[in-house]
Amino acid sequence: MVGSSRGRLLEAMGVTVWHRRGGAVGAAPQADAPESNLPERDPPGQALPGKDLPQGGSPRTVAPPVEEDVAVALPSAGDVATLESLAAEVAVCRKCSLSETRTNTVFGTGNPDADWMFVGEAPGAEEDRKGLPFVGRAGQLLNAMLAALGLSRDDVYIANVLKCRPPNNRDPLGEEVVRCLPYLRGQIRVVRPRIIVAMGRFAAQALLETHTPIARLRGRVYRYGEFETPLVVSYHPAYLLRSPLDKRKAWDDLKLARRTLDDADA
Repeated sequence: MVGSSRGRLLEAMGVTVWHRRGGAVGAAPQADAPESNLPERDPPGQALPGKDLPQGGSPRTVAPPVEEDVAVALPSAGDVATLESLAAEVAVCRKCSLSETRTNTVFGTGNPDADWMFVGEAPGAEEDRKGLPFVGRAGQLLNAMLAALGLSRDDVYIANVLKCRPPNNRDPLGEEVVRCLPYLRGQIRVVRPRIIVAMGRFAAQALLETHTPIARLRGRVYRYGEFETPLVVSYHPAYLLRSPLDKRKAWDDLKLARRTLDDADA
């Protein structure tokens, strides 16, 4: 195991680590996968409701380099007081057809007072069986990433945009996202994290209300909601299992998120 935190994260994510003379650590050079072949792109007819991010203006930056900034309004507090009340609503939700095929709803897990919140797109088969997010192979990779950051699942809060599994693990539909998104917004309001990591195209596009491809959303920090919570976009762990070359990019995203918190504490 490499001693530095950077080396631990790279190794935990399955990225080959090499040593320069003098002990410096780096990722072994690898060819990038062509963006045109990335599964995390928008297929025709599946764009989520929203708009493309603006290309101009004077963004409010929270960590360099930030070229764009998006403010997305959260719903008013209303009757949402606790995660338990939200979970109870989700458990009986019949707002879309996913309620007819689910085994369990998958609400969220972790520390309700967490600084870090990780948001994925939808439960898979294992999550549907157990009623918990990220418990399959993608969850194992996420656990390793958290451990390399000095965190555990008890330190963070983890949720998905959709609370029910799409049949055959298909992509979420726009209508499903629209109907389920208020639950996630409620979770963010209650947890009030200091940093949000949106993992995958659907999580990023839903939270930022945009059609912009994930490749363009990465590498910058956004302000989310009335609390102006910093939000960083990264790839979904399931995608990283299929495309390990992009684990280095996910490492950069986590570094950006960590730097954002460190700068806030400085």
